[in-house]
Amino acid sequence: MINIKMNSNTDKSNSKKVFPSGEDLEGPTQNILIIGAGLCGSLLALRLGQRGYNVTVYEMRTDLRKTDISAGRSINLSLSDRGIKAMKMVGLEDKVKTLCIPMNGRMLHDREGNTFLSNYSGRDHEYINSISRGELNALLLDEAEKHENVTIHFNKKCTAVNFEKTTASFQDYITKDEFIEDADCIIATDGAGSALRRSYFLERKFLFSFSQNYLTHGYKELSILPTETGDYKTYKNALHIWPRGDFMIIALPNLDGSFTVTLFLSYAEGEYNFNNLTTPEIVTEFFQKEFPDALALMPNLVEDFFENPTAPLGTVKCSPWHYKGNTLLMGDSAHAIVPFYGQGMNASFEDVVEFDNVLEQNLDSWEATFEAYEKNRKKDTDAIADLAVDNFHEMKSHVGQAIFQEKRKIEMALEKEFPNTYSSKYSLVTFNEHIGYREAMVRGRAQDKAILNMLKDGDISTDFIVSGNEGVDITDKVVLKTILEKVKIETEAILDEDKIAGLS
Repeated sequence: MINIKMNSNTDKSNSKKVFPSGEDLEGPTQNILIIGAGLCGSLLALRLGQRGYNVTVYEMRTDLRKTDISAGRSINLSLSDRGIKAMKMVGLEDKVKTLCIPMNGRMLHDREGNTFLSNYSGRDHEYINSISRGELNALLLDEAEKHENVTIHFNKKCTAVNFEKTTASFQDYITKDEFIEDADCIIATDGAGSALRRSYFLERKFLFSFSQNYLTHGYKELSILPTETGDYKTYKNALHIWPRGDFMIIALPNLDGSFTVTLFLSYAEGEYNFNNLTTPEIVTEFFQKEFPDALALMPNLVEDFFENPTAPLGTVKCSPWHYKGNTLLMGDSAHAIVPFYGQGMNASFEDVVEFDNVLEQNLDSWEATFEAYEKNRKKDTDAIADLAVDNFHEMKSHVGQAIFQEKRKIEMALEKEFPNTYSSKYSLVTFNEHIGYREAMVRGRAQDKAILNMLKDGDISTDFIVSGNEGVDITDKVVLKTILEKVKIETEAILDEDKIAGLS
């Protein structure tokens, strides 16, 4: 057997495993091999390092702290309560907040350049944060490497995993040398193209289910640069959306005064699509027709468009995530999702929190630990994957529809007046980290259906609500109380019907 590389010249095979509580458990320290040093892998390495495990991480890319990450593939990240919960767990909440720009809602842009701010919540303290993927990943790597029992190697591509022998094969990108590493267990956080998941699928040693579904749309990253004085060209504290029915662009703020803009567009369908946007003239014509106010902010549009790649958008689901007590999939390697709920990173961070909760139970084997983790977690990751696809259609089309805006007025008013009683589906998913995604999805969908049905049937109205860029102003609280009771009754009736039909 080829021994796993230790993190120093000292043999740690007889050291003790120290838990956060200070409890020492006699016996050899467990050696854990993590494949992938992205956001999930670096957080996992940090947490396991804090717990006293010997952790070795292999990453196929170069160290992002020493080189610029490639432009055009980042999609700005939104950090919300589930991700912040993970930062609190590892003691980084304050450091991470310095990297964040609060976004209170969606700033909607129509074709005429008119804007409307739709708040994410009726509660003032609930908002999401725009954060740089690179800066956050660098912080997590720095914090992980502060632990002597954590070692991170870059430019090492995993080519295969022998999940029966608990070994992984690698190739050094620079020297081209090939080598094999082993460990007490291997955890793959190597994303949607996971080498471990591929080995599960190709080896056919056990029953492994796998699906990968792509949207007909892809994405391309663009940018709004800051002014010459470093200021923002448009409102800073919002996620900007230009919804156009079958396609859209979004923009998230960066600390340097710029915005990361992402175009979501069909590959082949519609008057304009990625397949026919082939010249600067056609690209400019497309933006002039559909996004004129954005075009005015983007003199660099053509350069960005043709320099940055077009990438697909897909959902990965699979099971089981683990093989015995040897190997485990985590993060995008287990459940890659499309970015439209802003929960991809938050879900992966929550994976680490849930895994840590299982470790706290001190189960008698890695197999028992992996089984308990997957049993607790998979239903929730399946739910957020489905919700993310739903939100794709909502963002590109529904947010511009009158009935959707009426529903949001009702939801914001209920949350503002009854902050401890009512939460919309978006709030349940984004700001209620104490409940699982599955529970948030089931209740949230029922509430949406209840409000939309009542609006359609004329059972409720928004005439008593004044809305604007500062939120909602409730002029008749008695009416709103009546609406809350109606929504509660209708929601519970829908939930009961779904249970009877086996839909929840």
